[in-house]
Amino acid sequence: MHDQHQQAPAIRVVLAEDGILLREGLAGLLQRFGFRVAAMAGDAGGLHAAAAEHEPDLVITDIRMPPSFTDEGLRAAVDLRRTRPGLAVVVLSQYVQHAYAADLLDSGDGRGIGYLLKDRVADVEEFITALRRVCSGGTVVDPQVT
Repeated sequence: MHDQHQQAPAIRVVLAEDGILLREGLAGLLQRFGFRVAAMAGDAGGLHAAAAEHEPDLVITDIRMPPSFTDEGLRAAVDLRRTRPGLAVVVLSQYVQHAYAADLLDSGDGRGIGYLLKDRVADVEEFITALRRVCSGGTVVDPQVT
């Protein structure tokens, strides 16, 4: 079967979020928009393992995860970018975490980075557009972060 429409390969995502409802909800949303969720993790250790195993195009991570619920997800994102500077990373947060936000934004020439505040994502289409922009090397940062 030859498909007339040359479909771009689905963006492969590793999703890290400790809240099960949000994690499952995000996974379903991503799949609905044609992303491929390769793996999900509930903590930074799981995120590292999943990223190493699946070599995703995009990592979406919460900032606060077990065990300390401070900035594990953000530090993991910075580490992942150190080893794979081209990896697109979007961090989702309830709060602005200035300490590591700068490190993340400085990593990999500042390309392919997103920093979004959960409560300010008001539109699903906009969120998906932001993810795609980050995947193509763009930077999307909530104005409250800068």
